[in-house]
Amino acid sequence: MKEKPTQTLKTSKEPNLRAGHRERLRNRLRNAPPSAVADHELLELILFRAVPRRDVKETAHRLINQFGDLSAVLAAPPAQLRKIKGIGEESITEFKIVEAAALRIGQSKIMHNKALQSWDALIRYCRTKLAEKKVEEFHVLFLNKQNQIIADEVLGRGTVDHTPVYPREVIKRALELDTTALIIVHNHPSGDPSPSRADIDMTKKLDNLCREFGMTLFDHLVIGRKDEYSFKNNGLLN
Repeated sequence: MKEKPTQTLKTSKEPNLRAGHRERLRNRLRNAPPSAVADHELLELILFRAVPRRDVKETAHRLINQFGDLSAVLAAPPAQLRKIKGIGEESITEFKIVEAAALRIGQSKIMHNKALQSWDALIRYCRTKLAEKKVEEFHVLFLNKQNQIIADEVLGRGTVDHTPVYPREVIKRALELDTTALIIVHNHPSGDPSPSRADIDMTKKLDNLCREFGMTLFDHLVIGRKDEYSFKNNGLLN
Protein backbone atom coordinates (compact mmCIF):
# COMPACT_ATOMS: atom_id res chain seq x y z
CA MET A 1 0.00 0.00 0.00
CA LYS A 2 1.46 3.29 -1.11
CA GLU A 3 1.73 6.05 1.40
CA LYS A 4 -0.20 9.18 0.47
CA PRO A 5 1.97 12.24 0.01
CA THR A 6 1.94 14.57 2.95
CA GLN A 7 -0.23 17.66 2.30
CA THR A 8 1.36 20.91 3.35
CA LEU A 9 -1.02 23.07 5.35
CA LYS A 10 -0.90 26.82 4.84
CA THR A 11 -0.26 28.44 8.18
CA SER A 12 -0.46 32.05 7.07
CA LYS A 13 -2.34 34.12 4.50
CA GLU A 14 -0.64 35.90 1.64
CA PRO A 15 0.14 39.52 2.54
CA ASN A 16 -2.67 41.95 1.82
CA LEU A 17 -1.10 44.66 -0.34
CA ARG A 18 -4.07 46.98 0.35
CA ALA A 19 -3.71 46.71 4.14
CA GLY A 20 -3.08 50.16 5.61
CA HIS A 21 -3.81 51.88 2.29
CA ARG A 22 -6.28 54.33 3.81
CA GLU A 23 -3.94 55.43 6.55
CA ARG A 24 -1.00 55.78 4.15
CA LEU A 25 -3.12 57.99 1.90
CA ARG A 26 -4.28 60.11 4.83
CA ASN A 27 -0.68 60.53 6.03
CA ARG A 28 0.44 61.62 2.56
CA LEU A 29 -2.27 64.28 2.51
CA ARG A 30 -1.22 65.49 5.96
CA ASN A 31 2.51 65.60 5.30
CA ALA A 32 2.91 66.45 1.63
CA PRO A 33 1.79 69.36 -0.57
CA PRO A 34 -1.72 68.95 -2.03
CA SER A 35 -0.18 68.49 -5.49
CA ALA A 36 1.38 65.23 -4.27
CA VAL A 37 -2.09 63.66 -4.12
CA ALA A 38 -3.66 62.75 -7.47
CA ASP A 39 -7.30 63.45 -8.34
CA HIS A 40 -8.35 59.80 -7.94
CA GLU A 41 -6.61 59.68 -4.54
CA LEU A 42 -8.47 62.78 -3.34
CA LEU A 43 -11.70 61.08 -4.45
CA GLU A 44 -10.71 58.04 -2.42
CA LEU A 45 -10.18 60.23 0.64
CA ILE A 46 -13.64 61.74 0.19
CA LEU A 47 -15.21 58.32 -0.36
CA PHE A 48 -13.60 56.96 2.82
CA ARG A 49 -16.12 59.03 4.80
CA ALA A 50 -19.12 57.59 2.94
CA VAL A 51 -17.81 54.02 2.55
CA PRO A 52 -16.00 53.18 5.79
CA ARG A 53 -14.91 49.59 4.96
CA ARG A 54 -15.12 48.72 1.27
CA ASP A 55 -12.17 49.33 -1.08
CA VAL A 56 -13.00 52.45 -3.11
CA LYS A 57 -9.93 52.72 -5.35
CA GLU A 58 -11.67 51.23 -8.38
CA THR A 59 -14.70 53.44 -7.80
CA ALA A 60 -12.47 56.53 -7.77
CA HIS A 61 -10.90 55.49 -11.08
CA ARG A 62 -14.35 54.88 -12.61
CA LEU A 63 -15.37 58.42 -11.65
CA ILE A 64 -12.27 59.98 -13.21
CA ASN A 65 -12.68 57.89 -16.36
CA GLN A 66 -16.32 58.96 -16.69
CA PHE A 67 -16.09 62.66 -15.84
CA GLY A 68 -12.47 63.59 -16.57
CA ASP A 69 -11.13 65.14 -13.36
CA LEU A 70 -11.91 65.90 -9.73
CA SER A 71 -13.67 69.19 -10.45
CA ALA A 72 -16.04 67.55 -12.94
CA VAL A 73 -16.84 64.73 -10.50
CA LEU A 74 -17.73 67.10 -7.67
CA ALA A 75 -19.92 69.22 -9.94
CA ALA A 76 -21.63 66.30 -11.70
CA PRO A 77 -25.42 66.09 -11.33
CA PRO A 78 -26.54 63.45 -8.80
CA ALA A 79 -28.46 61.58 -11.50
CA GLN A 80 -25.22 61.04 -13.44
CA LEU A 81 -23.26 60.07 -10.34
CA ARG A 82 -25.82 57.40 -9.42
CA LYS A 83 -25.02 55.59 -12.68
CA ILE A 84 -21.48 54.86 -11.48
CA LYS A 85 -21.01 51.48 -9.82
CA GLY A 86 -20.20 51.92 -6.13
CA ILE A 87 -21.73 55.39 -5.77
CA GLY A 88 -24.68 55.83 -3.42
CA GLU A 89 -26.45 58.73 -1.75
CA GLU A 90 -23.85 59.02 1.03
CA SER A 91 -21.04 59.44 -1.50
CA ILE A 92 -23.01 62.02 -3.48
CA THR A 93 -23.64 63.99 -0.29
CA GLU A 94 -19.91 64.02 0.50
CA PHE A 95 -19.12 65.31 -3.01
CA LYS A 96 -21.65 68.10 -2.69
CA ILE A 97 -20.28 69.10 0.74
CA VAL A 98 -16.77 69.44 -0.71
CA GLU A 99 -18.08 71.35 -3.75
CA ALA A 100 -20.03 73.77 -1.53
CA ALA A 101 -17.01 74.28 0.74
CA ALA A 102 -14.77 75.06 -2.25
CA LEU A 103 -17.26 77.67 -3.48
CA ARG A 104 -17.56 79.23 -0.04
CA ILE A 105 -13.78 79.46 0.33
CA GLY A 106 -13.49 81.11 -3.09
CA GLN A 107 -16.30 83.54 -2.31
CA SER A 108 -14.70 84.54 1.00
CA LYS A 109 -11.57 85.63 -0.88
CA ILE A 110 -13.41 88.07 -3.14
CA MET A 111 -16.49 89.36 -1.30
CA HIS A 112 -16.02 92.84 0.18
CA ASN A 113 -12.51 93.00 -1.29
CA LYS A 114 -11.45 95.30 -4.09
CA ALA A 115 -12.08 93.40 -7.32
CA LEU A 116 -9.05 94.60 -9.22
CA GLN A 117 -6.72 93.82 -6.31
CA SER A 118 -7.97 90.21 -6.01
CA TRP A 119 -8.42 89.51 -9.71
CA ASP A 120 -6.72 86.09 -9.72
CA ALA A 121 -8.89 84.97 -6.80
CA LEU A 122 -11.97 86.27 -8.64
CA ILE A 123 -11.08 84.26 -11.75
CA ARG A 124 -10.54 81.10 -9.67
CA TYR A 125 -13.88 81.63 -7.95
CA CYS A 126 -15.72 82.09 -11.25
CA ARG A 127 -14.09 79.00 -12.69
CA THR A 128 -14.98 76.93 -9.62
CA LYS A 129 -18.56 78.12 -9.81
CA LEU A 130 -19.21 77.92 -13.54
CA ALA A 131 -16.68 75.83 -15.48
CA GLU A 132 -18.54 72.53 -14.95
CA LYS A 133 -22.09 73.79 -15.44
CA LYS A 134 -24.08 71.90 -18.09
CA VAL A 135 -26.26 74.89 -19.02
CA GLU A 136 -25.41 78.55 -19.41
CA GLU A 137 -25.72 80.82 -16.38
CA PHE A 138 -25.38 84.60 -16.33
CA HIS A 139 -23.88 86.08 -13.14
CA VAL A 140 -23.36 89.68 -12.13
CA LEU A 141 -20.82 90.88 -9.57
CA PHE A 142 -21.97 94.22 -8.15
CA LEU A 143 -19.34 96.68 -6.88
CA ASN A 144 -19.60 99.76 -4.64
CA LYS A 145 -17.75 103.08 -4.83
CA GLN A 146 -14.60 101.48 -3.38
CA ASN A 147 -14.75 98.79 -6.11
CA GLN A 148 -15.52 96.19 -3.45
CA ILE A 149 -17.72 93.28 -4.49
CA ILE A 150 -20.94 93.58 -2.50
CA ALA A 151 -23.08 90.94 -4.23
CA ASP A 152 -22.86 88.01 -6.63
CA GLU A 153 -26.19 87.12 -8.20
CA VAL A 154 -27.48 84.82 -10.93
CA LEU A 155 -29.64 86.87 -13.27
CA GLY A 156 -30.22 84.26 -15.96
CA ARG A 157 -30.19 80.53 -16.67
CA GLY A 158 -30.64 79.05 -20.10
CA THR A 159 -29.76 76.08 -22.27
CA VAL A 160 -26.51 74.45 -23.28
CA ASP A 161 -25.75 77.33 -25.67
CA HIS A 162 -27.93 80.31 -24.75
CA THR A 163 -28.97 82.40 -21.77
CA PRO A 164 -31.55 85.16 -22.08
CA VAL A 165 -30.05 88.36 -20.69
CA TYR A 166 -31.95 91.63 -20.30
CA PRO A 167 -29.56 94.57 -19.78
CA ARG A 168 -32.29 96.80 -18.29
CA GLU A 169 -32.97 94.17 -15.61
CA VAL A 170 -29.27 94.17 -14.76
CA ILE A 171 -29.30 97.97 -14.42
CA LYS A 172 -32.48 97.85 -12.33
CA ARG A 173 -30.85 95.45 -9.86
CA ALA A 174 -27.65 97.51 -9.83
CA LEU A 175 -29.62 100.62 -8.85
CA GLU A 176 -31.36 98.70 -6.05
CA LEU A 177 -27.94 97.75 -4.64
CA ASP A 178 -26.51 101.27 -5.06
CA THR A 179 -23.87 99.86 -7.39
CA THR A 180 -21.29 101.95 -9.22
CA ALA A 181 -19.59 99.19 -11.25
CA LEU A 182 -20.29 95.71 -12.61
CA ILE A 183 -18.47 92.59 -13.73
CA ILE A 184 -20.61 90.18 -15.71
CA VAL A 185 -19.76 86.49 -16.04
CA HIS A 186 -21.26 83.61 -17.94
CA ASN A 187 -20.16 80.12 -18.95
CA HIS A 188 -19.99 78.18 -22.18
CA PRO A 189 -20.82 74.50 -21.50
CA SER A 190 -19.27 73.63 -24.88
CA GLY A 191 -15.90 74.37 -23.27
CA ASP A 192 -14.89 77.08 -25.74
CA PRO A 193 -14.91 80.52 -24.06
CA SER A 194 -14.87 82.48 -27.32
CA PRO A 195 -17.76 84.99 -27.26
CA SER A 196 -20.64 84.65 -29.68
CA ARG A 197 -22.06 87.53 -31.71
CA ALA A 198 -24.97 87.65 -29.24
CA ASP A 199 -22.51 87.90 -26.32
CA ILE A 200 -20.77 90.85 -27.97
CA ASP A 201 -24.00 92.67 -28.84
CA MET A 202 -25.46 92.23 -25.36
CA THR A 203 -22.25 93.49 -23.75
CA LYS A 204 -22.29 96.64 -25.90
CA LYS A 205 -25.92 97.34 -24.91
CA LEU A 206 -25.17 96.87 -21.23
CA ASP A 207 -22.01 98.98 -21.46
CA ASN A 208 -24.00 101.84 -23.01
CA LEU A 209 -26.70 101.58 -20.34
CA CYS A 210 -24.09 101.59 -17.58
CA ARG A 211 -22.64 104.82 -18.96
CA GLU A 212 -26.11 106.41 -19.06
CA PHE A 213 -26.57 105.67 -15.36
CA GLY A 214 -23.05 106.67 -14.30
CA MET A 215 -21.82 103.10 -13.81
CA THR A 216 -18.81 101.24 -15.15
CA LEU A 217 -18.85 97.82 -16.78
CA PHE A 218 -15.39 96.60 -15.76
CA ASP A 219 -15.38 93.35 -17.70
CA HIS A 220 -17.33 90.49 -19.18
CA LEU A 221 -15.78 87.08 -18.45
CA VAL A 222 -16.74 84.00 -20.43
CA ILE A 223 -15.81 80.81 -18.59
CA GLY A 224 -14.90 77.71 -20.58
CA ARG A 225 -13.93 74.24 -19.43
CA LYS A 226 -10.19 74.96 -19.26
CA ASP A 227 -9.86 78.68 -19.97
CA GLU A 228 -11.67 82.01 -19.81
CA TYR A 229 -12.13 84.99 -22.14
CA SER A 230 -11.94 88.59 -20.93
CA PHE A 231 -13.68 91.26 -23.02
CA LYS A 232 -11.42 93.87 -21.38
CA ASN A 233 -8.17 92.08 -22.18
CA ASN A 234 -9.27 91.46 -25.76
CA GLY A 235 -10.19 95.07 -26.48
CA LEU A 236 -13.98 94.61 -26.55
CA LEU A 237 -14.45 96.90 -23.54
CA ASN A 238 -12.70 100.21 -22.89
